[in-house]
Amino acid sequence: MVPELHLVAAARPNLPKLAALWHALAGAPPFCTPVIVQTGQHHDAAMFGGHLADLGLPAPHVSLGVSGGGHAGLTGRTMMACADLWSARRPGMVVVAGDVDGTLAAALAARKLGLPVAHLEAGLRCGDLDMPEEINRRAVDAVSTLLWAPDEGTAARLVAEGHDPQVVRAVGNTMIDSLRRALPAARARALPEALQAGGYGVLTLHRPANVDSREALSGLLEAVAEAARHLPLAWPMHPRTAERLLEFGLLVPERVMRLPPLGYLDFLGLLARARLVATDSGGVQEEAWALDLPCLTLRPSTERPVTLEAGTNRLVAPGSLAGAVATLLAGDRPRARPIPLWDGRAGERMVAHLLESMGAGMAGQTA
Repeated sequence: MVPELHLVAAARPNLPKLAALWHALAGAPPFCTPVIVQTGQHHDAAMFGGHLADLGLPAPHVSLGVSGGGHAGLTGRTMMACADLWSARRPGMVVVAGDVDGTLAAALAARKLGLPVAHLEAGLRCGDLDMPEEINRRAVDAVSTLLWAPDEGTAARLVAEGHDPQVVRAVGNTMIDSLRRALPAARARALPEALQAGGYGVLTLHRPANVDSREALSGLLEAVAEAARHLPLAWPMHPRTAERLLEFGLLVPERVMRLPPLGYLDFLGLLARARLVATDSGGVQEEAWALDLPCLTLRPSTERPVTLEAGTNRLVAPGSLAGAVATLLAGDRPRARPIPLWDGRAGERMVAHLLESMGAGMAGQTA
């Protein structure tokens, strides 16, 4: 009987990453049985369930139902739920993706039970240890037994940090795998009423540093209002941000269309036909590169510097947002430069590494 491979999905950003591996496994020798484990950090249709069909994923095989609370509480309760699961149903390996609290919890629980862990999207660093995600990604890398980096530079950083080169593999970017697979269907989706292709920008905001204080969020809204004078903006709103707007009594500026959280295909379709995107999301920076879409990242640093080097992305302070939008609209922007390994084959490379690690004697079957 082949071992189970548990793919841990804690939050919405994990899904397109895991989908690349899921689909690659479907075309590989049957050396493992993939099982999707939903921790519950994101659990409703808007933030999780509605994305599964868009990505060609089944409903989770296991749902742990752990959600809510602060970082420590959520991490601790998720660790306990994962430990209970894997004590009763022991997989051959656990795959965790990204850098959310559920990712860290699953990695810690698995390793404390002696289970090997593969970290999908390993090695990302922004250098800001005040960012919860930076703490999580460093801790997950420290305990993982396979480290899948999105590019050669990131893989080299992991080796320089002291990781065994044999466990580090530059596999490429799984977000690009999922985007390429879904893009034709996404482009066929209707745009929200009143939006015309090429006539709007997209805005996303959800990072705690940007939205969890009234001062930071109100300053961003002023910057957004000024930017929207140059180009109407469509804002699919994260529930966290919507809660803060209500809590702080703040209003969405004029010429900004507030949208509910969108499914994967609807959001990708919106992004693919936009003029530019302003965001604090990591994944959107990568998707913008794949779409050759100018990206203005509203953060002081990024864990994806390769997108800066590729020309599609730039870091922008809130006070500079309107000027940056005006510059882009005037045509002053570089085109996207190629990024090695971001070719839609990251899933295949992860499967090859898994075969080396799990499928003893089977690696030759992939030739």
